[in-house]
Amino acid sequence: MDVTLSFSTIFQRLAKRLALAAVLSIGLVRGVAAKVDFNRDIRPILSENCFQCHGPDAAKRKAGLRLDTRDGATQLNDGVAAVDVANVAKSELLVRITSTDPDSQMPPPESNSKLTPEQIQLLQRWVAEGAKYDQHWAFKPPVRHSLPTLTGAQRNWAQNAVDHFVAAKQAEVGLTPSPEAGRATLLRRVSLDLTGLPPTPDQLAAFVADTEPQAYERAVDRLLQSPHYGERWGRHWLDAARYADSDGYSHDAARSIWPYRDWVIEAFNRDLPFDRFVVEQLAGDMLPEATLAQRIATGFHRNTQINTEGGVDREQFRIDSIYDRIATTGEVMFGLTFGCAQCHDHKYDPISQVEYYRLFAFFNNADEPRIDAPTREVQFQRAAIDEKIKQVEASLSGLAKEDAKR
Repeated sequence: MDVTLSFSTIFQRLAKRLALAAVLSIGLVRGVAAKVDFNRDIRPILSENCFQCHGPDAAKRKAGLRLDTRDGATQLNDGVAAVDVANVAKSELLVRITSTDPDSQMPPPESNSKLTPEQIQLLQRWVAEGAKYDQHWAFKPPVRHSLPTLTGAQRNWAQNAVDHFVAAKQAEVGLTPSPEAGRATLLRRVSLDLTGLPPTPDQLAAFVADTEPQAYERAVDRLLQSPHYGERWGRHWLDAARYADSDGYSHDAARSIWPYRDWVIEAFNRDLPFDRFVVEQLAGDMLPEATLAQRIATGFHRNTQINTEGGVDREQFRIDSIYDRIATTGEVMFGLTFGCAQCHDHKYDPISQVEYYRLFAFFNNADEPRIDAPTREVQFQRAAIDEKIKQVEASLSGLAKEDAKR
């Protein structure tokens, strides 16, 4: 921070601090509907506008200020703290983001980054509420929350655990539930949601006529048993797994990897536990006595682009495939971006370049052998043909023995 400021700038800052204190006091007296959430509201603002100069990269850090940690934000720097929860008006962060002086304004005008009034207000509220930091959700273990306490009409409206959380949030922001939709609309909505298909006229008529209390639950169970359920919901995972029926690049030749697509659909339809779902896709072929289905599951990492053009450097594109597998594993399995650590220690996530290439070494041991992956129908036909062959061979063997006796 510049300590050679003019008196006019100092007085401008003092005036802004007093005005800021007044604004924050009014805001606290009036109260706010919901507390500011660091991960939802603040981290995106800081990451987009501040971390480039005040983040974890010490080589690029300006003025010795680090805003990605609470310790860095609250420590004294030239006698002032960017975030001072004991005296909010003295928080240099808030002074700088509300300044109109180009010499002290943050983000600086030359950065072509400008905070919106809503973002400034969020930062002000965040500091006033104690400037609480939080971990990225990928590092936080899942916790089963207790159901919110509901009263009156809310309690009567809620019919399941999810409804409790919905009702509590509605009450928090001053909303009330909409009236329940008609039975035809309800069935259409849940049918489209679970299978992607509307109900048939017969299904609709049967549901409207069914006045039993468990009619809706039975309709949901029926939809969950439909093979279309896996087709509808498996597509989201197939998108994450970058599934495609062609190789990519300019040649974009057709590839035959649809057995993996069918495995995903079937996994959803048989409600395969998520831990098994992940293990079989990453290392199904390494399981003891691996089945054909488990080997097919490893198609998850065979969805990389493949360059089959003439004159390509095969080793280059093999390495590119490993980079792709690392990136996909990070995004899909960890909820993190690993790609930055390919060239340097990650700036925003705790992943070092050394750790990145340890993961690279793991995938570098993988091979891509072609395996025969017949469908159940083909397997049945093969078994029937094999049985006929055995019968024919036995018959021929018998004839050969009779000829030998003659």
